Amino acid sequence: MVGIQLDSQGWVSIDELLLAIERAASTPGASKKLRTLPPITTELVLAVVASSDKQRFSLSPDQKRIRAAQGHSVEVDLGYSPTQPPAVLYHGTALKNWESISREGLNPGSRHAVHLSVDVETATRVGARHGEPLVLVVDAARMYADGYAFFCSDNGVWLTERVPATYLERHGTITGQAVV
Repeated sequence: MVGIQLDSQGWVSIDELLLAIERAASTPGASKKLRTLPPITTELVLAVVASSDKQRFSLSPDQKRIRAAQGHSVEVDLGYSPTQPPAVLYHGTALKNWESISREGLNPGSRHAVHLSVDVETATRVGARHGEPLVLVVDAARMYADGYAFFCSDNGVWLTERVPATYLERHGTITGQAVV
């Protein structure tokens, strides 16, 4: 949106980011939203990162670079090491997606990994962003035992390449049947 280039690990210098935002905001035809932004400073960026409830961004140790913790739409190597996940993880989606997920499992779509959470509440909030929420239970212990790799992002989101349908169950179901 503002024309920045990430390095291979997803980092961009904060100074470069600020210049790109300023340049994009002053470009003829820039959106009103972009043109009317308040001045963006390094201090503001650092404050946003520190106060974000989801901790979506990571800062380099010297606090001169920033990157998204996960969810990139471009190929990056975040440097996360494979880690044994909790026995059970959760995925929030819209109920309307269940039919295809029950056949095909979870795939990353435009992202580079499937995002999983450690609790039902977070998965429910994620699912609600897409419609009537559906929480899926992922048998992460069995996946891990079967050789699937898991990674934990800086903000605690669990990542895996895909989740085959055989490892999924709808939350609130018993052996595939809805609990009434």
